[in-house]
Formats: sequence, C-alpha cells, structure tokens
Amino acid sequence: MIQTDLIVPIAELLERQAQRFPDKVAYSDARRSITYGELDKATHNLATHFRAFGLKDNGAVAIWLPNCVEWVIVCLAAVRARGMAVPISYDATGSEVGYRLEDAGCAIVVTREERAPVLSEMADSMYVPQTRIFLGTDQAGGGHDFDALCASPAPGVTLEPDDIDVCSYIVYTSGTTGRPKGVMLSSRALLWATAACWAPILGYGEHDRVLSPLPMFHVFSLTIAVLSPLATGASAHVMDRFSVHTAIDLLKSGGFTFVPAVPTMFHYILLEGGKLGKELFSGVRLCTSAGAIMPASLSKEFEETFGVEMIDGYGITEMSTMVTMNWPGKYRFPGSCGLPVPGLALRIVNPATGIDVPFGDEGELIARGPTLMLGYNRNPEATAQAIRDGWYHTGDLARSDKHGFITITGRLKEIIIRGGQNIAPAEVEETIVEIDEVMDCAVVGIPHDTLGEVAYAFIVLHEGKSLTAETVKAHCASSLSVYKIPEEVRIIEQIPRTGSGKIMRFKLRELIDSQTPQ
Repeated sequence: MIQTDLIVPIAELLERQAQRFPDKVAYSDARRSITYGELDKATHNLATHFRAFGLKDNGAVAIWLPNCVEWVIVCLAAVRARGMAVPISYDATGSEVGYRLEDAGCAIVVTREERAPVLSEMADSMYVPQTRIFLGTDQAGGGHDFDALCASPAPGVTLEPDDIDVCSYIVYTSGTTGRPKGVMLSSRALLWATAACWAPILGYGEHDRVLSPLPMFHVFSLTIAVLSPLATGASAHVMDRFSVHTAIDLLKSGGFTFVPAVPTMFHYILLEGGKLGKELFSGVRLCTSAGAIMPASLSKEFEETFGVEMIDGYGITEMSTMVTMNWPGKYRFPGSCGLPVPGLALRIVNPATGIDVPFGDEGELIARGPTLMLGYNRNPEATAQAIRDGWYHTGDLARSDKHGFITITGRLKEIIIRGGQNIAPAEVEETIVEIDEVMDCAVVGIPHDTLGEVAYAFIVLHEGKSLTAETVKAHCASSLSVYKIPEEVRIIEQIPRTGSGKIMRFKLRELIDSQTPQ
C-alpha cells in the first residue's frame, strides 16, 4: 500500500530519475523546461556552490521567487546541500520577507534581479543575507548569477548524502490568526504524502503530466507539484500564478492528466469554462482539491459539467499536507474529506476535556504520525501548545461517521457563539453559495452587546447580478436554525483569501466600520 521506495534522500531521487528518464521533461513553466538529466546536474552544481558560499548543515536558503522551474532547482539544491529550503511568497512585502529571513536565519537568498534594490534597501533596517543569488546578472546588487552557478560545480566541493529525518524545509503558515509560524518539516514527512496518499490512492505516477496553478511557497504545492513528480518520475507544468483564462487555455491544449488546485480555483474554472463541458478536461483523469473546505455542491457540479472526478481531502501544513483523503470511485460521502491517510492516527476529542467524542458528534481533530512537523522554528512555546502527548491539535472541528469518514465542520477559533449557541461559519457559507447570484461568500462573528457574537455574511456576486439582504436571510431560514441566520449581509468585490484558499476573516472584520449594511 505505502510505496516506501519513494521515501529516500532527495539526491538519490534526483540520480534515480536522471538514470531512468534522462531526456524526459521533469518541470516546465511558460518560459522553459528542464529534463531529469539536466535537473540532476543543475541541482548538484548549485548545491556545491551553496556549500562553497559557507552554507552549513541545516543552514537556510530563502527562495524568494515566483512559480518557475528555477524555484524547483533552488529548493532541491538547498536540500541536496544538506541545508533547508525556506519558501517566501514573491508578492510578500519587505517587512514580511525580512521577518522570514531573520526568523529562519537564512544564509543565502535567491531571487530575481528586480528584487536586488529591495534587498539593499531592506539591509539598512533589518537582517538580509550577505550571499545573494539573482536570476539574471545583477552587478549593482553585488550578487551571483544563478545560471552560471547551475552550469558548473564549485571546485573542490563534495556533497554528503542529505538526511531525510532532519529539518529540510521551513514553510510559514498563512498567518490568518496571528504572526506566521515557521513549520519545520523533514523530507521523510513530505515524501510520506506521496508514498501513502498521492501515489497509492490517486494513482500519481510516471504516466502523469501535472498542471499546477498552486503557489509554490505553500506546502500543498511543495508536496504535489515539486516533490511528488521527482519521487514518481511524473512531469509537472507550473503556472507563474493562477489565471482562470490561462488555466483554461492550457487545459484546451491537452496533454495534462492530473490537476491539483484549491476550491476557489476550481470554482472560477467552472464559471468561465463550464460552457466547454467535457471537452475542456478530455485528457484529465483526475482533479484533486485541498487547502480549504470543498463545498459538496461545487464538487458535484464540477464533476457533472466536466466529466472528471474531483477527489478532495483535508490537509494542514503542520502534518505535511494530507491528513485525510477521499478515494476515487463511487464510495464517497458528499461533504466528507475522506478517510485518514495510511500511517496516520486521528482522534476527534472534546476540546475542553480531551476525551474522544462519540461517532457523529463534533469535536477537535487531533493527529499524529510520520508526517508530523518537527516543531515551530524558534518557538518552543507554540510547539508545546500545538503538540501535546505526541498529538497535533489542529484547531479544526470535525465529526466522523461510523465508517470512519471525516467531515470538517469549521475552526475552533472561528466558531461564532451567539447567545450560548454555536454557529459554524462553513455551514452558513455553504448554504449561501447555493443562491444563483452568489459567486463567493464568507461568514464571520462580530461582537454584540447582548448576544456576545452574531454572524455577518460578506458576499461576492456574479457580474451584473443584484441581491438583497432579505433574500439571503430568507434562503438561510429555509434550511438553517433561526440563530444561524446572518444578522447583516454585505456585498463586497472580493473575499480576502490566502494562497491556499483559506478565508482571511480578520480582514473582513476590519471592513465592519467602513462598510454600510446592504
């Protein structure tokens, strides 16, 4: 079941695929592609230069790049050099970048030459690595040329095998509830997702050509679009960023067999490409979703429109992505995120007592297994709070049926307590998106003088459509208890989300004083 031959050092995987598929395209983007043979050489050469620049074991290399082939090369080279890869969003602000560079203690930063002035400016007030490598030659920035470093090895440097059990990646959380935390992950933990989930459950293998619109600095992309192709010998095409029109054009060109994305991306593809029907996904054998809750209605409509299975699951950065997964075939329960990934143990407990709840009752989902993070970087207090007696407390609310299928019902910290009664935002959101005029929505709790909290709904409408608050409330009243009906409904242009699709509810609360109720 678990394909343990895929859980080996990164250098071994690179050499293995270079021998098996020397001329096969491993990764591609809109500008270039690289074969497995070329990838083996480029990562080896760059890794020797990392060591020549003084990178020590467990030294950190910051990847401040957009989605591209070079991103993959830097990531794999950092681990091959026995260092740690630290992905940073290319759209991050100077202060956000500076925080990650200092928190991870990065010795090297790799970015585009257009960011050289930004780094120089940042160096006046915050920590910036002295060793800077640029895509493109940048003399003014005092950096090294990326292509030159990949072309030939550093003289006199030999590489020791990388260790799959030490921290090799620091992936920062979305920061939806506070300052981002650096999640320390090993290669073993991340490759387990491939060996126990993507490969055996979804059939991910060398026959696949993956189309990934996912942001590469998120753990979902790191496992499914970076490490999984390497482990299995598949090919991956990475989009520089998600664009629904570009995604549709690529799908129309054919040749892709597997598409991972977050629910919001699939939602926009359905809206813009639905008229093309089954033709659009004619070559695709499977789609998979993670990062945020996939509404059962969206999954059903997507499958009916395009004639391709949509397999969703539940993942979290601290567990190296997937914790549960649905399996292809007819035995799926609408709204459920599936069964536990093989090798992982899950419990649903009463948050107050830590005692397991009966089947069907709601509680906090906790997990343990080989994918568990090593901890939060430089944050032992947060680590001790999250991992108790070996169990990671996800903060997510869930319930399990008697067959073991898990359904995520909301976030423990996001539950709205109205007059002593609990409201799960996800339940209200799924009800509201059933309205034809609604394209997207989010529900948050707002303080109330007498009830403690009440629900506010923020709604994005389809272009040219209109909707009244009374209509929304009436629809909710048809299927929800009275206390769950939103107190206010506000129309906005866009729901703020992270790159992995999670709603940034704190930003919506900031709108309360600046918006007028509809």
